[in-house]
Amino acid sequence: MVLEPVCCIYCNSTNVVRHGYSETGKQRYRCCNEACSHTTFMRDYTNTGCLPEIESKVVDMALNASGIRDTSRVLDVSPPTVIKILRDKGKDLEPINHSVLASIENPENIQVVIKRCDEAEVDEMWSFVGEKSNQRWLWHAIDHDTGRILAYVFGSRKDEVFLQLQALLEPFGIQRFYSDDWGAYERHITESEHCVGKRNTQKIERKHLTLRTRIKRLARKTICFSKLEVMHDIVIGLFINRYEFCNPV
Repeated sequence: MVLEPVCCIYCNSTNVVRHGYSETGKQRYRCCNEACSHTTFMRDYTNTGCLPEIESKVVDMALNASGIRDTSRVLDVSPPTVIKILRDKGKDLEPINHSVLASIENPENIQVVIKRCDEAEVDEMWSFVGEKSNQRWLWHAIDHDTGRILAYVFGSRKDEVFLQLQALLEPFGIQRFYSDDWGAYERHITESEHCVGKRNTQKIERKHLTLRTRIKRLARKTICFSKLEVMHDIVIGLFINRYEFCNPV
């Protein structure tokens, strides 16, 4: 006789007890590990969308030019399941790059020292949701030296949206901004800190090209456009959080 221990599918803990049955009669288990955020699970799911590995694959495909229906067909899950997974992931997104903002110099993790970013490029990228009249702009700023995105916001092409981005950039201590000649920058950045021209915004323009190449819904000519603003923002936010902020999403 062979006894096989039951491990939690989320944290691999063997501190597991039985927890009744599902509606289909399958055995349900409860993880007693306090560090595990998922309390109950099953070893054999009828709906494969409940498996943790499916969640990571949904995000991977979304960030590699796959639409909702493409992901649904490949992973054999329903489109609502794909949308739900992406929505849940969107709750953990950060609009600011904390890995660049803060660094711990004290070995006892007591003092947090703010890293200053002297120069930054700022720009806005056009897209739309549903129809071209419903424009959705991505405002973001990158470190002029390293090219890392510092912060981003979504909205219209109006001053109040840029003010939100400017508020996120305040802790970086930026002394010089490079941008195009859009009026919002001239109205809200002091002349001594502002430099207008395409010569110093080549890195951020290259970021726009990377986003349009990697995310199909941002391509200039595409039929895979976003139908909801929240999904539009989540997919772009996931890309920025994973590849620019290095966050585990």
